[in-house]
Amino acid sequence: MSKVISPTLTLEEPSTPFVPGPPGTHITIRGLTKYFAGWPLYENFNLDIPKHKIVSVFGPNGCGKSTLINMIAGLTPIDAGQILFDGKSLAETKIGYVFQNYRDAMFPWLRTIDNIAYPLKLEGKSKAEIAHRVEQLVASFDVKFDLKRYPYELSGGQQQTASIMRALAPGPEVLFLDEPFSALDFEMTLFIREKLQEVFMQTGTTMVLVSHDLEEAVYLADEILLLTKRPTEVAEILHYDDVRPRTVATLSQPRFIEVKKHSMEIFQREVRRPATALPPD
Repeated sequence: MSKVISPTLTLEEPSTPFVPGPPGTHITIRGLTKYFAGWPLYENFNLDIPKHKIVSVFGPNGCGKSTLINMIAGLTPIDAGQILFDGKSLAETKIGYVFQNYRDAMFPWLRTIDNIAYPLKLEGKSKAEIAHRVEQLVASFDVKFDLKRYPYELSGGQQQTASIMRALAPGPEVLFLDEPFSALDFEMTLFIREKLQEVFMQTGTTMVLVSHDLEEAVYLADEILLLTKRPTEVAEILHYDDVRPRTVATLSQPRFIEVKKHSMEIFQREVRRPATALPPD
């Protein structure tokens, strides 16, 4: 079967059968292909993302880190390939998504508490069920600010905290986070890192995190997915198994230093690698 990508380019979709991932795989990606302006970003890309793990995605600028999770989450259409969640389609899977730009992600006409409750209302939960779940999240995140205020009345850190609470409200099987700390100050970044770890330890929710901060990517992850320049491939997948909860002391542990160093070496190798020629304007 073929698919037209541009007037001058036709993509031949692979006819090979779908090969499932190894035991413990949550997200199986096969033959993922994405073209922009007739030029490949991902081409026949394969990946297995494990269940009940935090996977950090890290790589050179322009390699398509955010595009990758957006395609997996169904926010960006793919040109070819197949993505399954524990053998199910995206439509059969409950996901959560935390955007980098929390100001655009929150509905400004709804109070913060109503923003958090919104996905529960879409599921048809009763008022009592919604109130109970919101109370659980408030306790889990140790919320001290007034949730009856509108998002624009809150600080950036408070808005992002509410965004994460909203993403977690329906109990997603997979939580995607697109650089969730990039617009936050250091104090709030440390707070939300701690809370995400607590949620993960309590629920085992599979999380896929895009980060531009290597220390953050390693600190939070069970696996670090290192990508190449475009057309993007997997440079290496590093496993990191220091105990949780990870703390400031983790940053000086030999295993953390080793994994961060190895990640940096791979990243620098990819940054220095000659880029594939771009198409003419």
